[in-house]
Amino acid sequence: MKYMTAEPFRIKVVEHIGRSTRAERTGYLEQAGYNVFKLRAEHVYIDCLTDSGASAMSANQWSAMMLGDESYAGCRSFYRLEESVRDVFGLPYVQPTHQGRAADNFIGHIYMRPGKYVLGNMHFDSLRGVAEVHGAHAVDLVIAEGARGDSPYHPFKGNIDVDRMRQSIAELGADQISAVIITVTCNNNGGQPVSMHNIRAVSELARAHGIPVVLDSARLAENAWFIRCREPGYADRPVKDITREMCSYCDTAIMSAKKDALVNIGGLFVTRDETVFRQANQLAIMHEGFITYGGLAGRDLEALAVGLQEGCDESYLAYRTAQVSYLGEQLKARGVPIIEPTGGHGVYVDGRRFFPHIAQAQFPSQRLVVALYQEAGVRAVELGACAFGRRDPDTGADIWPALECMRIAIARRVYTNSHLDVIAAALGDIHADRDACRGLRLVYEGPITAMRHFTAGFALL
Repeated sequence: MKYMTAEPFRIKVVEHIGRSTRAERTGYLEQAGYNVFKLRAEHVYIDCLTDSGASAMSANQWSAMMLGDESYAGCRSFYRLEESVRDVFGLPYVQPTHQGRAADNFIGHIYMRPGKYVLGNMHFDSLRGVAEVHGAHAVDLVIAEGARGDSPYHPFKGNIDVDRMRQSIAELGADQISAVIITVTCNNNGGQPVSMHNIRAVSELARAHGIPVVLDSARLAENAWFIRCREPGYADRPVKDITREMCSYCDTAIMSAKKDALVNIGGLFVTRDETVFRQANQLAIMHEGFITYGGLAGRDLEALAVGLQEGCDESYLAYRTAQVSYLGEQLKARGVPIIEPTGGHGVYVDGRRFFPHIAQAQFPSQRLVVALYQEAGVRAVELGACAFGRRDPDTGADIWPALECMRIAIARRVYTNSHLDVIAAALGDIHADRDACRGLRLVYEGPITAMRHFTAGFALL
């Protein structure tokens, strides 16, 4: 096993990526209002904006696409996907969606109620946006170690604080809590995993009070791998055994398949509750198409069925997490402050520690995103004051998130360590000259605060 951290694949097809000058990149940033979501992809050298939908598909996935059955109802491809999903999730009822955000929307319609609460470790932007639209309140209950950028090592920083959850139920009343949503891995704080012990304890507490449990499982396999590597009693368990046990503690699981299922488009709504499944069917007919294709072509269903299995491959997961760790070590060697330990899908730079002279109200992590693109053509994403900042509904005062990060998301099976060396060198140079950077001013945000980072506009101070 000494040499098993190298890529468990060989490259068969390559895609050209262009370069640009610093002057050109400065112009592109100005045109984009210093929001890298608005950049043209052709102007990006190394794209670490997201790991969603950016994976390289395998030869087996591409060949499976040729088997796609494009029948409107009852296509063969759906039944192949259903079999694969049941194998990984261990849940009986499968509703495909065009991507994870559609499954999020189903959760909003089925579980969320105006004025009621949704508890979780750290709700990500799309589910938080769904809660906002449905008039529900999303409450984060991650453990203390997971809410600090400089906290010491903890193997499962994505865990829910069970004592705080118990207190929330007592204070709010169980009838005021629509659901508990466990996000695995926890995207907001570094792709940090949730332990099986914690998933079990949260589920037992929720079920004792009649509260449904939803697993937001975009990175289900990566979380299972961390359980296998870090939690006593799981070292010899196959990854799919672990994913099935995780799902055994939830009522419903949703998945953006564009992450761990290694596809460019697709999502899943999976449940053990037949009544909930029938509701999801109706929502699929209204918003996605028919039940058995769920907004996807048959060829996409086929690629997803294969990708779910490949995403659970242990040699792939060992390589995947080792590559993310490699970037983290390169950054630490250059003095760049990161969230530790590194998670499964990217490295998170602590914007507040990187730019201690830039106030959170001046968006230090977004400023770092801008600096990284300007320096080297690398696109990352802010997960801090813009993405997770909000306003007090009574006073209108700004409420800033506990964590202030820039996420460098690593696309699966796409970049080599040489690309990661470029990122590390660029951030090291920026860090050495960090005092020269000043903050940003927010000049535009959309009507849904939880989603404003996608469309926000900034100006340099």
